[in-house]
Order: sequence, then structure tokens, then C-alpha cells
Amino acid sequence: MSSPELKSEEVRSYKSIFKATTLFGGVQLYQILVNVVRSKFVAVLLGTAGMGIQGLYQSTLLFIQSISSLGLSGSAVRDVSEANGSGDSERISRTVTTLRRLVWFTGLAGMIAVIALSPLLSKLTFGSYDYTIPFIILSCILLLDQLAAGQKVVLQGLRRLKDLARASATGATVGLIVTVPLYYLFGIKGIVPTLILNSAISLLFTWLFSRKVSVPKAEMSAGETWQNGKVMIKMGLAMSVSGILATGAAYLLRSFIMHSGGSAAVGLFQAGFVIINTYVGMVFSAMGTDYYPRLAAVNRDDEQCRRIVSRQGEIAIHILAPLLSGCVLLMPLIIKILYSNQFLEASPFVLWCCPGMMFKLASWLIAFQFVAKAESRLFIFTELAANILYLLLSIIGYKVAGLSGLGIAFTVDYLIYAILVYIIAAKRYGFVFSREFSFSFTLQLLLVGGALAMILLIPSPAKYWLCALASLISCVYALFILERKTRIFEMIKERIHNG
Repeated sequence: MSSPELKSEEVRSYKSIFKATTLFGGVQLYQILVNVVRSKFVAVLLGTAGMGIQGLYQSTLLFIQSISSLGLSGSAVRDVSEANGSGDSERISRTVTTLRRLVWFTGLAGMIAVIALSPLLSKLTFGSYDYTIPFIILSCILLLDQLAAGQKVVLQGLRRLKDLARASATGATVGLIVTVPLYYLFGIKGIVPTLILNSAISLLFTWLFSRKVSVPKAEMSAGETWQNGKVMIKMGLAMSVSGILATGAAYLLRSFIMHSGGSAAVGLFQAGFVIINTYVGMVFSAMGTDYYPRLAAVNRDDEQCRRIVSRQGEIAIHILAPLLSGCVLLMPLIIKILYSNQFLEASPFVLWCCPGMMFKLASWLIAFQFVAKAESRLFIFTELAANILYLLLSIIGYKVAGLSGLGIAFTVDYLIYAILVYIIAAKRYGFVFSREFSFSFTLQLLLVGGALAMILLIPSPAKYWLCALASLISCVYALFILERKTRIFEMIKERIHNG
């Protein structure tokens, strides 16, 4: 292949990555805004008691769902993507048919579990049996959500990303339109029907968009379905265990902070955690929607995997780093906008987490290979090690330096985790990052770290100008690389020209 052709292929690849990331970044941002608007209306119309009841319903159902769903919404993407990458229509048909049967089975299992446990759930959650009937009614949510998850997996695995984005955005919009009037008319009594309607709306739009994908139903026996679905279930269980480990570590850490610093300290930690993991972390969610199926489609080819990982990293680092340097510069303002002056004490925690998000990106890029290759035991081992280390470092960090110590623990944990998964991937798959990614990562890390050092160490107002300079350099360099890799300005001109 000639050099110009290779360059053209690379540009197309980088463009595809950039478009997918920005597409789902926009969807993530839109869904966050919708959730903020919904939360404001719910707070006004239901008050603290209503919000508490809604939150308890949702958290209880989510816990049951995390077990009954078998993690299929994550693991099955690999199987559908791999089948799609093979180009074998019969294999695609059998994989999708297997998935659709499994989501019916797991959805019904979750629904039956909630119905059977409804008296116990009511007693444990609310301290009485008065909410048994509402839990029985709400049990259908587990079936509706699991069926919707199955449709999303098909769209994601077959790379129908625009349809997936439209389904998510439309569902969120219609859900908001439905939520507000119901809460206005019925108040707290509207919580149960609204939660069910939101799930039904999500299923409706994922079904409408997935109907565009013509995948014929395969004729398979129950035994064949089980044989085809074993790998999905095995990897799904590993991903479920990972989620449970993360939830357990978060619970233990919050309990420790509660006993050591009180509810105010927990509130500050929670506020900072949401900023760094939900708002900044949406970059990871946006990337994963496209990155995971692309990686899964070529999981048996280590050379292809290395190329995809590095190219994804090159785009991701130039989106994430300017965002992080901007957070370092504007953190007090961001906290005031999202919360209030009472939460400004959370600022040191978020600031110290910013370099950690860079290491999280590096580890995230590598660790997705374990999932794509269905290395379930390896995935559980690395996740268990990371969560235990995070919990220990956080306890030590909080005792030594309070909220700042928690941020430092976050960064150190992801640094160690990134080194661990890199060593494992290097030995098992011969993995190495490309020179381009390594250089960009190092430079952007120095700029984010430099901005943080200026804010923390320089007492005079000049620190803001120096931090702004570091942030500007990060942005300019990111734009330079993105233009060279993706022809970003050309894409913008085309979008403007096409309306």
C-alpha cells in the first residue's frame, strides 16, 4: 500500500473515532442536562420526601437488576461485535437471537425476584410492609429495562451508532416531557407510574430504532441457545462482579468518611465525586460506546488491537486533557454553578483527581482488551486489586490529608493500576502504546500537572494567569493534533455547508 493511501486510511480511522466520541459526548451531555432539569422539577414538585422515596425505589431496583441482568448489557456487545466483524450473516443471526432470548430470561427472572422479595424489600428499604404493592408493580421495570438493554446492545454491536444516539436522546426527551406533568398532577403518587413509563419509553424508542436493523431470527433449540450464550454469561458475570466490587468499595469508603468526618464530609466527597466521575467521566462513556465494539470485533488480532487502542487514545487524550486543565483553572466557579458556596471545600479533592483521570484513561484503554478478549478471570483479578488498593489508599489519604488525601489516593491508585494492566497486556498480548500516543500523553500530563502545581503552590493571583497559559497550550496542542489526524476544521466546514 502506498504512503498516501495509508495516510488516507489513517485519517478515515481517526475521523471515525472522533465523530463517534463527539456524537456520544453530545448525547451524554444532553442526557445530563435533561437529568438536571428533571431533578429540579422533581425537587420542587415532590420535595425532599418525594425525592427520597424515588431514590430508594430506584436504588433498590438497580441493586436487584445488577444481579439478575448477568451483566449482559456489557458482555454481549463483544459477541455481537465479533459476529458482525466476521461478516457471517448466519453467525450474526444466531448471536442476536441468543442475546434476545437471554434478555427475556434475565428480565423475567429479575421481575419474579422483585415480586417474590417485595415484602422483604419494603421492610428493608422503608422499615414497613406498606410499600409491598408498589414494589410488585415496579417489578416490570426489570423486564422493560433488560429488553431495552438488549436492543441497545444490538445497535452498539452492529455499529448503528447514530440510531443508538437518536434512541437515547429521544427517550430522554420524551421521558422528561412525561415526568413533569405526572408529578405535577399526582405528586408522590405519581412516582410509581412515572418510573414505569420512563422504562417503557426507553424500550419503545430502542425498539423503534433497532427495527431498522434487519437480523433474521435463527432457529435454535434451548441447548444451542445455552451453548451460544455461555461466553456472554461468563463475561457478564465477571462484569457484574466488577460492578459489585466497585459499589462495595464506594459504600465502605463513604461509611468510613461518615464515621471519621461526619455527613458534611460525605456530602463534599459525593459532590466532588459526581464532578469528576459523572461530568468529566462522560468522556469515557462517550468513547466506550464505539471503542468497545471496534476492539471486540478484532479481539483475536493483537496487532489490530494495538492499533485501535493507540488511535483511540490519541483522540481521547486531546479531548480529556484540555477539559481537565480547564477544570483545574475554573474549579471554584464550576462548583458554584453546579452546587453552591457551601461545597467549595470539595475543590481540593477534585483538583487532585485531575491527574488521576489521565492515568484512568491509560488503564481504561488497556483493560478493555481483557473484556474484548473475554478474559473474565483476569478482568476480575485486576478489578479486585484496584478496588482493594483504592479503599486502602483512600482511608490512609483521608486520615493524613482529609479530602485532598482522597484525591491523591485516587490518582495514585490509577497510576498503579495503569502500570499493572500495562505489564499484564505487554506480557500476554505483546502490547505497547504507539510513540504518538506516548508523546501526547506525557506532554498533556505535564500540562495538567503543571496547572495543578501552579494553583496549589503559587500564593499570588498570578497563579491563575500561569494556569490559564498551561490550559491554553493544552487546548492549542490538542487542536493542532486533532486537525492533523482528523481534519477537524474541514469537518466543521462541511457540517456548516450541509446545514
